[in-house]
Amino acid sequence: MEVAVFILVVLVFVALSGALVRLVRVPLPVLQIAIGAALAWPVRGIHVEIDPELFLLVFIPPLLFGDAYGAPKRELMALRGPILDLAIGLVFFTIVGFGYALHWLVPSIPLVVAFALAAVLSPTDAVAVSSIVDKNVVPARLMHILEGESLLNDASGLVMFRFAVAAVLTGSFSFAAASLSFLYAVAVGILIGVAALFVAAKLLQLLNRIGGVPAEAQVLVMILLPFIAYLGAEHVGASGILAAVTAGLLTGGSGVFRFLGVSARMQTMSLWTTLSFVFNGALFIVLGLQLPDIIRHVPPELMSLHPIIQPIATVIALTLCLIVLRFLWIWVGDIAAGIAARLGKRKVEPFGMRVRLAGSVAGVRGAITLAGLLSLPLALPDGSPFPARDLVIFLAAGVIICSLVFASLALPTIARGLVEPGEDVGAAEERLARVGAAKAAIARIESIAGAEDEGGEVPGARLAAAENIVAGYRRRIAASDEADEARAEARESGRLELELRLAGIEAERAAVRDMFRSGEINDHASQALFIEITLTEALLKGRKARK
Repeated sequence: MEVAVFILVVLVFVALSGALVRLVRVPLPVLQIAIGAALAWPVRGIHVEIDPELFLLVFIPPLLFGDAYGAPKRELMALRGPILDLAIGLVFFTIVGFGYALHWLVPSIPLVVAFALAAVLSPTDAVAVSSIVDKNVVPARLMHILEGESLLNDASGLVMFRFAVAAVLTGSFSFAAASLSFLYAVAVGILIGVAALFVAAKLLQLLNRIGGVPAEAQVLVMILLPFIAYLGAEHVGASGILAAVTAGLLTGGSGVFRFLGVSARMQTMSLWTTLSFVFNGALFIVLGLQLPDIIRHVPPELMSLHPIIQPIATVIALTLCLIVLRFLWIWVGDIAAGIAARLGKRKVEPFGMRVRLAGSVAGVRGAITLAGLLSLPLALPDGSPFPARDLVIFLAAGVIICSLVFASLALPTIARGLVEPGEDVGAAEERLARVGAAKAAIARIESIAGAEDEGGEVPGARLAAAENIVAGYRRRIAASDEADEARAEARESGRLELELRLAGIEAERAAVRDMFRSGEINDHASQALFIEITLTEALLKGRKARK
């Protein structure tokens, strides 16, 4: 019962945070951490003991799968060079540089434990960045690189984190064995992600052939997909993280959605959006819940000089260390890419100094870092406490919060003016796609409408219906016309039409409500009609928002 109440309380405050963020104007992750701390700080506040393995299983697969599914695949492929450079090269550079810096700054932390902390701090969180600064302010190229990096460095960082933790638990480390294990974990993890997607597609295909299967059953298959990929890879000692990421990246282009009914598709997309918001919010609230205990038990190693200033200064120094390491890697990598492009006589697009600085500050730590952090073992195999566990958790939690605060204060100022005014490339492509799709639809409808029946005549009813449908497509083309006047006229006409349709829908809803209250229709009929009306309204409001 206590666990159930705890889950419900967290969900309630995740929902409230979505409304409060509009009022207090602070980054959503920071607000959620503050809510968690407020819930736990009182004497009788909420306290929760977390099972590390269960925590990792519940949060990691859906978060990574959802982020991978929503990532822009074409842009990630075009920018694969800088993305891989950051997701793999920067991770190893961070582990080495930050690990030695931490061991030098806090000698009581063993070097291998310092490497473990560096590994768990290497994954970045593009979702947290997008909640801090508007995507229209950050250059699209930089945002795509950050998104791709955050997907892949989750895998590389957490895989190296596990190796470092295993070295602490066993007391031994072999570079050759770790390298082979890393390659095995990556290769097999990717293969199992592909295999899990294949199995899910075949299962959905089977359900589709059976016919009459509820949409909820199809949605459940999609919900289970990341967990199956993760558990399958973990079972054979591979990277469950990469398996979940691979399944998410390939889901959109695999054609698996063609086996889903319309209702199942809508439910799946809506459910994943909700789950992503819930899991990210719950993670930050859980971090806030841990803060009071972490602060109350600040390790004495950080209080030898001053009980307040020294812990804060250490956290700030470590956060700046991560930013500096990141800036150096981006700067050197950008220069190297420019030299390679000139030698290969290719066009080069170097980052400016402000973009490099923005990319460095934007490397905030978030949900995945927290999930890995809370999965640290409580004890060694012999029963002794895990070395410096409380100290490492305190420092990691502090760096997460500090990086979020730094980014929320500095990033909007650094990024201001980096994006040139004008039409967004994505919007232009969407407009082009709408025109092409509408023209194809018109051609198809006209060919069907002009076909003769068995008597050699063209039915007038078919022509009339076709004219009405084609008129709608022509309005869509006009609304996307290059000429400003034509587009303005078509948009005004479309706006008036949408307002009339929405007014009609509101009247429909009121009429159904009145019939239900008067007893003319029962619950089932009213619910079916309300669902129909709501779906139509959602489609129309989506069109209105895009206009």
